[in-house]
Amino acid sequence: MADDKNQAPSTLQSYVDSATGAVQSAIGSLTGNTGDKAKGEVRKDHAQAEHDASQAALKVPGGTVSSSGGVSKDDPNRTQGSWNQTVGSAKEAVGGLIGNESLKNSGRQQNLEGQQQEAKGQLSDLGSGMANRAQGTLGGAVAGLTGDKAGQEHYDQMRADGKAQQRGVEHDLQKKAEAERKE
Repeated sequence: MADDKNQAPSTLQSYVDSATGAVQSAIGSLTGNTGDKAKGEVRKDHAQAEHDASQAALKVPGGTVSSSGGVSKDDPNRTQGSWNQTVGSAKEAVGGLIGNESLKNSGRQQNLEGQQQEAKGQLSDLGSGMANRAQGTLGGAVAGLTGDKAGQEHYDQMRADGKAQQRGVEHDLQKKAEAERKE
């Protein structure tokens, strides 16, 4: 659990706290100590809230802001691909409505190209986000060991920005999956 109010929510810390809470609750159950059991359950609940907070991200047009304070701009292919899908779907619908097969086929093709373009941008953002998170984590640890406060802040921001990139892609994929389930 993050006791320091300036510390961003941590997925790893939530896992540690959840496991600790589960052990504490189990020991309380085995020994009949309801206080330990209750404390363990509270710790597990708090860990779940921490986990949920660490996963939070706000998707804004063209980018993502994460709960860790990271900000990322979407790869241009994501934005352009989404636009091509929208225009392609509109062309396809209008072509179908007025009976123009050429317009309908052109729209279908533009929609498919937009899907491929968006996927390419998502893959780029996902890979870049993972690399930035890893580099930020490692660099922050080294900077922390050497006492380089400015370096540590730089790497912490790099990690947070990488997390925002990943969360943005995850948000888009989840939204798309939900839309497909509704169809």
